[in-house]
Order: sequence, then C-alpha cells, then structure tokens
Amino acid sequence: MIPALLAACLLRPAGVLQAGDDSPSVWPNSVSRANGDPWLMENHTRIRRMEPRLLVLNFDNHAPRARLEALVSNIVAGVAESSRWHGYKDAAAPAFLRYRVARLVDLREADAPKDRLNAMSFPLKAGVTEGFNVDHNVFFSDAFAARIGIADPERPGRFLRLDELVERGEVHEVWILSNGDDRNIRAFECIELMPRYGEDFHRIEGAPVQAGNGGDPDQKWTGRSLRLGFVNTTRGPGCFLESLGHSFEEMARCGAIPWLKREFEAFAGFDLKARWGTPFQSFYSLRYGERIIEYPKPDLAVLRPWKGDPLVLSNYVVAGGNAHWPPNARQHYDLANTNPVLSTIEGWREGGPKGDGIPAEWNGDAFRVYDRLAPDCMGPWLVYWRQNFPGLDNRARDSEGRPMRNWWPFLFY
Repeated sequence: MIPALLAACLLRPAGVLQAGDDSPSVWPNSVSRANGDPWLMENHTRIRRMEPRLLVLNFDNHAPRARLEALVSNIVAGVAESSRWHGYKDAAAPAFLRYRVARLVDLREADAPKDRLNAMSFPLKAGVTEGFNVDHNVFFSDAFAARIGIADPERPGRFLRLDELVERGEVHEVWILSNGDDRNIRAFECIELMPRYGEDFHRIEGAPVQAGNGGDPDQKWTGRSLRLGFVNTTRGPGCFLESLGHSFEEMARCGAIPWLKREFEAFAGFDLKARWGTPFQSFYSLRYGERIIEYPKPDLAVLRPWKGDPLVLSNYVVAGGNAHWPPNARQHYDLANTNPVLSTIEGWREGGPKGDGIPAEWNGDAFRVYDRLAPDCMGPWLVYWRQNFPGLDNRARDSEGRPMRNWWPFLFY
C-alpha cells in the first residue's frame, strides 16, 4: 500500500495544472485553485479528490536530504491513508487527500557546526525569551520570497511572496522542517488564520479566526486561510499526524464553521458535560501522567479525576474519541488498553435508536494495522481515527438528520 501512496508525493512544478484538472470532482482545477475559493463551498459535495500543493521549508542543518524527503513522503502517505473513509475494512476506499509537493526548499547552512541544529536564519521574534517565539510574518516577506525562489512570471527579477503563492493557488499548505532538539526555537505545532462562515457555508466578511493548535496574535491576515505545520525532524510521521490531528480539532472547534463545530464536538467527545453531566467538556481537562479511568464493563466508566468519590458513568457509550483519547483510553496517550468499551466510532450517526449509531464493543485492535505506517506518538490510532471522520461517500447523518457532508474539504475553506 505505501509505495503506491508515495507516488502522491512526487515533485510537481508549481503552477502547472495536469491533465484531468478540469474535472469538477478534483480540486484544485482550472476553475478553482486557491484556498477559500467560493467554488469550494458551492461544489463541496461534488469533490471526490483533493490534491493540495505543499510547500516544504527545511531548516535542519544536518539531516540528509534523502531522509527528509522520506519523512515528508511517509507523512503524505499517512495523510492519504487516513483520508480513506473506513479504509481499515474497505480495501477499495479511495484516498481523498493526495498532497503534491510543489517545492522542497533547502534552507540549511553550508558547513554548519554540529551544535548548530537549525539554520540561524530561522525567523524568531527579537527579544522574546519565554513562550512561543517564531516570527511567522517573515515567511510572507519579500526577502523570504527570494529564498523560496518561485519567480514572478509578470515581473522579471522578482520572486512571489508566500501570500501571493497562496492567492494564485500555487501553495495550499506549508510544512516547516526543523530539528526539535533545538530549544532556541519554540514553535506551535500548527497555526492557521481562517475566515468565518455562516450556517449556509458562505463566507462572512470581517476578522479571521485563529484556527490552529495555538496561534500568533502578531500574524498578519492575508485574506486566505493557510496552515503552517512544524515538523520535528527527529521524530517520525506519527508525531506530525498527531500535530495535524490537533490542528483539525482546533479548526473544527474554533467556530469558523458553525455546522462543523457542532458535528465534530459530538464525534470527538467535546460535549461530555451535556451528554454525561461531567464537570468538564472533554477528557483533555484531566491531568496527565496517571491512569484516571477504568472500564469494569464495556458500558461502565469509572473516573477518579480528583480527590473524593469517583465519577461513575453508567450505560456509557463512546462516540469517536479524539487525538489523545481513543474510546477505551485510561489516560492521555493510552494505546495499550485492550479492555473493550461500547463505541459507535465505526458507525457514528448511522442509524440506531437515537440516530447516533449502533454501539459495538471496541478494544483498539482495529488500529494495529497501522503500526508500521505511523509507528510513533499516537500515529496508528490517528490514521484509524481520521478514517472514521465522515469522509467521501459516508453514510452518516448530521444533527438535523440531513446527509453528513464530507469533512475533508473544510481543511481548505
């Protein structure tokens, strides 16, 4: 499976549309090329494949180019596999997201000493000694445009800035490679500014929304959404899939798309207070580093999140879980529990007495097939988890009983 998916990562010259790009079932195409185009909202349900163009910026001074290309390829393969709706049980399910690497820009320093892990040119905010310190605006500057190196076809001798590349549909997402052992660089996992949309999925003019896993209040709004993800080159593909998992969580929950916020929070367990009467909205509120939940029976959860009496959830049924919490997790990042719980993850919103799906016992065996594809961090779970997002040709119904939209196009609204 992996070799075929790696073909999706072949370098593709920026600005070149391939045969078949005129099809309204594939995005980008000759009619719509850029993030946030009205065409995306108007044709959301017609899209059957997305081929976003990826700009990769490498600042790691020492990782061999071949290893970096392999890392990017493996992440692309993981993203593609994770966009196959119910792909763990349907070998014919197509990959909806097939990222194309438009350009990999190598910004490393020649002959850098071994203790200089990343290039000195990595953009940092002057004088910031605590907290996140990346100066994201530099990536959109004229000076940095020359480093990206994509010539302006209308003005010889000039290079296109990142915001111009996004506007022209040459770039849809940016991955920034850096050695995570360098403590001088403190980056958010993914950042994104996103327009607001109404209940009718049409854009509302006005200030954008911070839609990433964290955000830079100083970042300038360029008019189109753009996700910038920071890839730790000392880790494998599963760890960046975790970053993308958190990015999707925050994009879905930031309120930019009200419909998606309602549906995703129900799927991912961000509605526990309303559904189960807990004093918190999600298990993300529970402390790290120790086992907090036990499942004596598949339909019973016992929580000990504080001193005193435990919190008992009877007739307990989990929906889809979230990036840190598989349905039967006992603590953050728990991939080891084999005790079953009742869950609707594989048939969420597909019938059942309340329309939420028919509960079935779930013990984590289903995601083990991805142990090799995305072996680190929460990778195996995240591939499987994302395959259960309502994707292409899903059979789910939304909270109003209407056919559920494919969630993946929202990434590029």
